[in-house]
Formats: sequence, structure tokens, C-alpha cells
Amino acid sequence: MTESFQRYLRAKRTVDDRALDRRLIEMLREQLADRAAAVNGPLRILDIGAGIGTMLTRFLEWDVLPAGEVHYTAVDVRSENVARLPDHIRDWAADRHLSVANGPLAVEGENRRVEIETVQAEAVAHATAADSEYDLLVGAALLDILDRRELPTLLEPLAPGGLYYFPITFDGATRFQPSHPADRTVEQHYHRHMDAKQGGDSRAGGDVLARLQRLDSTTLSAVAGSDWIVRPIDGSYPADEAYFLRYILDTIEAAVGEVVGRNFEGLDDWLAARREQVDAAELLYHTHQLDFLGRVVTR
Repeated sequence: MTESFQRYLRAKRTVDDRALDRRLIEMLREQLADRAAAVNGPLRILDIGAGIGTMLTRFLEWDVLPAGEVHYTAVDVRSENVARLPDHIRDWAADRHLSVANGPLAVEGENRRVEIETVQAEAVAHATAADSEYDLLVGAALLDILDRRELPTLLEPLAPGGLYYFPITFDGATRFQPSHPADRTVEQHYHRHMDAKQGGDSRAGGDVLARLQRLDSTTLSAVAGSDWIVRPIDGSYPADEAYFLRYILDTIEAAVGEVVGRNFEGLDDWLAARREQVDAAELLYHTHQLDFLGRVVTR
């Protein structure tokens, strides 16, 4: 399961790349540059739910991080992800002929050095215990599985003027094409499973938007859609996105099974049809999500 989940994280890199709102990315790049010019010392970034480090490699690849010294703390609750992250960074850097230093792990370029610290911890617990102030908090695909009542606590490690970036926040749609008679029932049961989890919410995006707008300590700079859309192109799926779809179908099978057991007779037929469509490169998958970018104005 560990290997399959980490392959899923790698496979969804290209899906996320298409989904992320580039206007917010550009705003983040500009605001980080301004922040770096204003702080004394290295820019400090906290990535909660960092997985194997795909957001960090994306920031490096898309030149989001400013020149100079950056200290990047990558936190994940899964020990296997934390253990895999350094190798993922080294593999990514090797493909691009970038230098990676050890002890501490760091990616070095012509005008930038990113020192990377890995931590195994639960997101809110780490935020509560953090003994440093950060300039950027990143939480990708995170707020739809956390209790949003803890959002103020999650923001506490940010210094005044520090930024937060919460992309890929699920907001209430799981759709497949071609249509199938069981689609609506499968979606309802799948979302019921999300809602039943502690902190889970199939409409998390809208809830996060409302909560961020009510916080006196922050200002919400921008919100944008970041929908996942996976579709075949010229008879095949890009990169490893067929695996991504199979993993999503396995996840839905497990979730719906937990909600209704085998009482939903149409599930097996739905899954068989969808898996055949993936094999034939005929399935289109769409989910609705939101990206948030903002700033802490007071403590």
C-alpha cells in the first residue's frame, strides 16, 4: 500500500500541474519575492501534508521561490512519505543536473539554496508546537481532511505578514464520463464517506472560504478554481495518469464499501465499467476544487 500510495502521489503531479491556478501562482511568486526582501535572514517555508515533496519540486521547477537562502520544512503524518522525500528530491534534481547537498539536505542552484528539513507529525499538532515563525504556510489537498475549526491554530506559525497557500481543496463534485446509471448514487455514497470522517467535508472549499473571510487576523488575497480534469489525449492518458485513475477508483470502492457494504448492488457493475474504460483510455474524470492565497496581518 505504501508503494502504491507514493506512486499515486507521483502520478497526480501532472494532474495537479494542470489544475493549479497560474494567476495565484504568479501572485505567490511576487509576494514571496517581496517577503524575502523584507525579512532578515533565510525565507522560512512550512509545507504541511508535504507527501514526498512534489510541491517543493514544483516550486523549484516553476521558479516560485525567490533567490537567496530558503529553509523549507516538509511535514507529513506518514513516516514512509517522510522517509521517501529525500530520494524524490535527489531523483528530481538529478534529472535537471542540479546540485543536492547532504547533511543537511539542500538543493543548490546559481542564485538559490533551499535547505530541506523533514518532520513526521500531524499538521495541527506540529503547528501548535512550532517554535519558529514562518514566511509561508503551504497545505495542498489538506483542508478537506482536517477539522476547519483548527484553521486559526494551523495559521499560528506564520509571522505577521506571512503568506498562506492552500491549493487543491475539494469542493463537492466527483464526476465521470461517459455517464453511467449509478453515477449519482456512487457520488452520494463517496461524499457521505468523506463527511463521516473526523474533520472531513465533501464541501470543504466553500467552508474554508467562509472561515478565511471571517478571520480578523488574515486577509484573503485571492481564490480560484483548481479542478482536476483527467482525459485521454490521442488515445492514451498523459504520463502515469491511467494509474492515477485506477487509484481513484480503488479509493471510491473502499469508501463506498465502508458506507453501504455490499448493499449497493450497482457498485460492482459501475466499477467494472469504469475500469474497462480506463484500460481502453475512454474515461474522463472531473472534480471541483479551490485554491486560496492570503496573508496574516496580525498575531
